[in-house]
Amino acid sequence: MQIPYTVDARPDTGWTNGQLAMWLFLASEVMLFGALFSSYVILRAGATEWPTDALSLGAAAVNTVVLLASSFTLVRAAAAARASADGGHRLMLTLTIVLALVFLGIKSFEYREHWAAQEFPATNTFFATYYTLTGFHALHIASGVAVLLYLLGPGARLQRAAPAHFTRRLEYLSLYWFFVDAVWLCLVGLLYVW
Repeated sequence: MQIPYTVDARPDTGWTNGQLAMWLFLASEVMLFGALFSSYVILRAGATEWPTDALSLGAAAVNTVVLLASSFTLVRAAAAARASADGGHRLMLTLTIVLALVFLGIKSFEYREHWAAQEFPATNTFFATYYTLTGFHALHIASGVAVLLYLLGPGARLQRAAPAHFTRRLEYLSLYWFFVDAVWLCLVGLLYVW
């Protein structure tokens, strides 16, 4: 038995099955990060002292620009795939991967600086929450990169065989990437600004 894959919107919801699945997945991710953010806020509000200058706002600002630029390139890749099946989206996908890796590189540089200063998760509650929150976010970026690499490699066959299916997958990945952006903006507000 083969399960049909359709790119058409369902008449009862107006969404495709893939859109519904992605929104349900993102709802579970909201619950995960909501719990992490809530824990941070409770710990922060209950602390008698909290480091306010332990993180570099400059690095966070650069990483924000890099991550938002990667969202732009991913949207451009989806638009290019939708417009033509000639592979014009590949450059934008590659740029998205490069920008995501730059983001992770900056984050790893930040981690290295903290480790050199002997600031580990066991140092205090602040660093325990910092590493947990940013580590989970970095894991989500790395997962997105893995999917992007798949779409550039083995998944590229789908683009030639069924362009509509491929384009939909890029659109679903864009939803995920926007979620990752939103989480990062919340992290900057909680960790770097507050």
